[in-house]
Amino acid sequence: MAGGQERVLRRRIASVASTKKITRAMELIAASRIKRAEVAVAQAVPYSEAITNVVADLAAGGAAPESPYLVPRPEVRRVAFVVLAGDRGLCGAYNSSVLRAAEGAVKEVVDEGRDYGLVTVGRKAEGYFRYRRYRIDAAFAGFTDRPGYDDARRIGRAVAERFLAGTYDRVETIYTRYRSAGVQEVVRRPLIPLEREVVEGGDARPEPVPDTGAPAPTYEFEPSPGAILDLLLPRYVDARLYAALLNAAASEHAARQRAMKAATDNAEELIRSLTRIMNRARQDAITTEIMEIVGGAEALRAAQAAERGEHHALVVAE
Repeated sequence: MAGGQERVLRRRIASVASTKKITRAMELIAASRIKRAEVAVAQAVPYSEAITNVVADLAAGGAAPESPYLVPRPEVRRVAFVVLAGDRGLCGAYNSSVLRAAEGAVKEVVDEGRDYGLVTVGRKAEGYFRYRRYRIDAAFAGFTDRPGYDDARRIGRAVAERFLAGTYDRVETIYTRYRSAGVQEVVRRPLIPLEREVVEGGDARPEPVPDTGAPAPTYEFEPSPGAILDLLLPRYVDARLYAALLNAAASEHAARQRAMKAATDNAEELIRSLTRIMNRARQDAITTEIMEIVGGAEALRAAQAAERGEHHALVVAE
């Protein structure tokens, strides 16, 4: 019985050790991808800031502020949510945190008497909401760990077309913002219409020429500022979506690295615990065998003594 238990424990230890190798490899892969994702997030910041400044200067230079991307709808009847989750699991609470936030946002909108729309990014988000029979207007997947700008453009085109057609009156994004390898937070941000602050405050001209007293030259736009603004606003939406995708990807890698490290540590602790149990079972088996040998020897010695006593009694009787 003890030997059978030891074999079972050995098989279980081998299984846990194999799992530990997998989780350790996934931890190292995620850790290597975090740095790459951090660089991608940092590299997207200058473009985002530049296009924001250009949009602001165009508006200040005479671009019409009546663009549908900028004007809030007088009545918001349907709110769309772009939910950014992952394609895979094994990343701790990363997916569940985003999905809970999105579900809470949908409930809030429905309680206000408005309709909702869902644009899911990642297989986990699509599977979660389809299983619960939520209405999904568009679904994108297959690129959440390494998003590209073309992916952001496809998502932006899908939501912008519905917004311009009047299907959506407001669009918001729900994703995980990356702060550091140890800190990420789920955020809910407006996407369309754009905030008025984006197009306010631009001066539409360069800085004055120092030490000359000459007036600062003005910008000349060709075509008109309004036409340029109409071309740039969709790209601005794409840039914001791309930044959200990069933040989500970096957050997913960080969450997976932490989850896999915890799984590896748990596997090591389980192996130590099972090894102690196996050693104890082996010691119990050895002790039992020794007791059986000692008991058998004692029984044999007693039997031999009894046999000699009977023989002595027989000789005396004769």
